[in-house]
Amino acid sequence: MLDLPYTSSIEGNTVRWGKIGTGAPLVAIHGTPFSSQVWRRVIPHLTDRRTVYYFDLVGYGLSEMREGQDVSLAIQNNVMTALFEEWGIERPDVLAHDFGGATALRAYYLNGLRYASLTIFDAVALAPWGSPFVQHVRQYEAAFSGMPDYMHRALLAAYLQTSAANPLSDEALQVYSAPWLGPIGQAAFYRQIAQMDQVYTEEIEPLYGKLDCPVSVLWGSEDAWIPYSQGERLAGLISQQPCVRVENSGHLMQEDRPEAIVAAVLKQIGL
Repeated sequence: MLDLPYTSSIEGNTVRWGKIGTGAPLVAIHGTPFSSQVWRRVIPHLTDRRTVYYFDLVGYGLSEMREGQDVSLAIQNNVMTALFEEWGIERPDVLAHDFGGATALRAYYLNGLRYASLTIFDAVALAPWGSPFVQHVRQYEAAFSGMPDYMHRALLAAYLQTSAANPLSDEALQVYSAPWLGPIGQAAFYRQIAQMDQVYTEEIEPLYGKLDCPVSVLWGSEDAWIPYSQGERLAGLISQQPCVRVENSGHLMQEDRPEAIVAAVLKQIGL
């Protein structure tokens, strides 16, 4: 497990983060409904080459969760920009997944952050996105938030499994479920789904163009949440290289094929 010993207060939210390693900075940004623990099988392979910064998005993991909180994509890029300033880093290498991909792109195009390189995979970046389950929760958030614990646990486990092409281990299910359990966690889980809105990617899609740094786009061949064709489209817009198809991987590549992520980052940073 990754340790998140540090706390920052940003735009009224308590954000938990950690760093480990030595060398130039690399920032890892997780997606939904996960936390920085998705990097626990990736980061250890990079720490002899980079100082890796990781954090839990607002409303996720160990970061603050509260009623009425804005946990949408609208706030996440602002929080990341504030963290960059607090950490005193410029042009780090960036590794981003899912909502982390949207956050990295929004920070680049809207906040003016710049990167030494970007490795992005199975990202929320292009319309359409948002499953029928997401649309249903958005319509009935209160009902889902108030369902009995045993029902929520079963739904959560089933939902998490759909992110991977291979059966998730008991350890993985426990790690990814833990933040979303109990009265606070359960409400937070449905809150973040209810605030998923395609408008936040539609806002930046017209701005997409080749980034001023090397960009690697990877995509799971069996991503059941966002199809591989979206990866090809995204690579064509923001990268000089075609999308890399990762076989035997679903949306949650960190569990299905973590070695593919490590190899891509090491190649990207020239090691």
